[in-house]
Amino acid sequence: MTTDIDAARLLTYMDEQGLDASKQVSRGWNHMGAIVVDAVLQRRQRYKATVEPRVRALIASWPDGNTTKGFRQHMSTGDLGSTIRWKSGERLEQITKIVSVLETEEIDTVEDLRARLSTSPEREHLRALLRQVKHVGPKTLDYFEILTGSNDAVAIDVRILKIASNAGITNHKYSHLSNVIHRAASMRGWRPGDLDAVLWNAA
Repeated sequence: MTTDIDAARLLTYMDEQGLDASKQVSRGWNHMGAIVVDAVLQRRQRYKATVEPRVRALIASWPDGNTTKGFRQHMSTGDLGSTIRWKSGERLEQITKIVSVLETEEIDTVEDLRARLSTSPEREHLRALLRQVKHVGPKTLDYFEILTGSNDAVAIDVRILKIASNAGITNHKYSHLSNVIHRAASMRGWRPGDLDAVLWNAA
């Protein structure tokens, strides 16, 4: 019941703001290196100004880093930090650890990752392994699914929290807000991922 009430609050707020999620949008990258780098750099960063330019620079510089094997090869012989203009050793180490998980699970292409994240119990197994990497939490795990092109996944971040607050939603638990977005999308016949994208861009 609370989910339905908050979903209605969210939709009322969207109507007041003229926000519509009926248009289908495509998000993600067809490049494994880009997915990993995007997922790692997005934490506490401005996406358009900081993350996206670096991801695009990576794709341009390492086009055959579109597979896990290709990305690892470039990481072994090149300088990832210079390629994406990033000095933080912690995030570069996080990228390395995530790539190691993908290698261990024999996930080489975006199609492999998308399939693994859409099939149970394989999805839960992979998410548990990725969760062991420092700074990979529920939002990053859901964001991985978005980056593979999932139309059902939503990732609750500070932008979504801001919208929720403006809509009068007081329960900001991650699972609750995720359920609210899914429920609101269902009420209007929208895809959850499209609703997530509209809210993220509107905040």
